[in-house]
Amino acid sequence: MTKKVLLIEDDASLRGNTAEILELSYYEVILASNGKIGVEKAKQLHPDIIVCDIMMPELDGYGVLEILSKNESTKSIPFIFLSAKAERKDVRLGMNLGADDYITKPFNEEDLITAIESRLAKTAILKENNHVPEGVKHNDDEIKTLNDLKNFFDDNGESFEFQEGESIYKEGQHSNHIFLIIKGVVKCHKLDDQGKELTTALYKEDDLFGYTSFIQNIPYREAATAIKNTKLVGISKDQLKHLLDDNHNMTLEFIQLLTNDLLDIKDQLLQMAYSSVNKKTATAILKFAEKMNRKPEDPIKISRYDLASVAGIATETFIRAMSQFKKEGLIEIEGRNIKILDLQKLQGIY
Repeated sequence: MTKKVLLIEDDASLRGNTAEILELSYYEVILASNGKIGVEKAKQLHPDIIVCDIMMPELDGYGVLEILSKNESTKSIPFIFLSAKAERKDVRLGMNLGADDYITKPFNEEDLITAIESRLAKTAILKENNHVPEGVKHNDDEIKTLNDLKNFFDDNGESFEFQEGESIYKEGQHSNHIFLIIKGVVKCHKLDDQGKELTTALYKEDDLFGYTSFIQNIPYREAATAIKNTKLVGISKDQLKHLLDDNHNMTLEFIQLLTNDLLDIKDQLLQMAYSSVNKKTATAILKFAEKMNRKPEDPIKISRYDLASVAGIATETFIRAMSQFKKEGLIEIEGRNIKILDLQKLQGIY
C-alpha cells in the first residue's frame, strides 16, 4: 500500500523538487504551501508521515507540530522537521515538541528517503510490539526516544569541561561514563602498530560518545580529546544500561545510533584504503568543516596533525596536498585557519 507523505513547505521551488524526489520513491505526496493549510490537510487526509519546514510565515513548523500533537487524530503521525536552521537549541526545541527527526537544508535525496523510511518502519514495529490492552496506560515518564535520552543527560548528567587539546580519556582507562556534547568538538583516536595516530571518529554538539560494552567491564578502546573548548554531560555506564533495560522503545534508536557509527567507521577505513591523497585530504577538510561549522564556508581552525590523522596520511603529505588546493583556489590558508572557497569542487575531488 502506497504511503502518504504530507509536505509542508512555503518555498515553491523546494516544495516541487522535494515532491518529485518523494514521488520517484513511490510515495503519494500531499502538498501544503503554508502551516495553516498543512494543519487542515493533516486533519482531513491523515497522512502516514509529515515533512514540515520550520521557518514559514503566519504559522511556523513549531506551531504546526504543537497543534497536531494536541489533536487526537494526528498526534501519532511521525513528524520530520525540514529546515536550514541547524543550531543545537533549534534542533532540541523541535525534538522536545515531539518531532521524530530533523533534516537540515541543503539535503540529498538519500537523507530524506532514509529518514522517512526509518520513521515509518519504527512506527510499524512499535505498533506491532507495543499494543496496549484496553485500560492499561502508558508511563508518561518513559524514555521513548533518543532525544528523551539526551534530555535525561541534560537533566541528570555530571558536567565536565575541557580546554582545546585536553584529554577526555585515554585508551585503556576504565570506561566510567557515556557523554553528550553540549558545546565543542571531540575526536576519538588511537595509535597503530607503528605509533601513527588514527582518528576514528569526530563528534559535535548534541552527539553521544564513549560507549563500550554494557555487559562486560571493558576499558575504553580509544582515546578522546577536545578539539575545541568543550562542555560535556555524562552518565555512568550502569545508569545507561538500566535506562535501556527499562525503556525498550528507546533501545531501537540507540541500536540505530551504534549501527550508524559502525557504518561511518567502515566508510572512513575504505576511504583511507582506496582513495587518492587529494581525495583523503579534501574529505578530511570537509569532515571537520561539517563538525565544527554551522556553514561549510566558515573558516576552521585546526592543526594540520589532526587533519592528517583523519585523512590517514603523513602530515607532510597532507600539507603538500593542501598547498595544491590553495594554488587551485579551492581553499584559503591563513595560519591555522582554513577557509573553503569552492565547496563543490572540493567535494568532487577523486
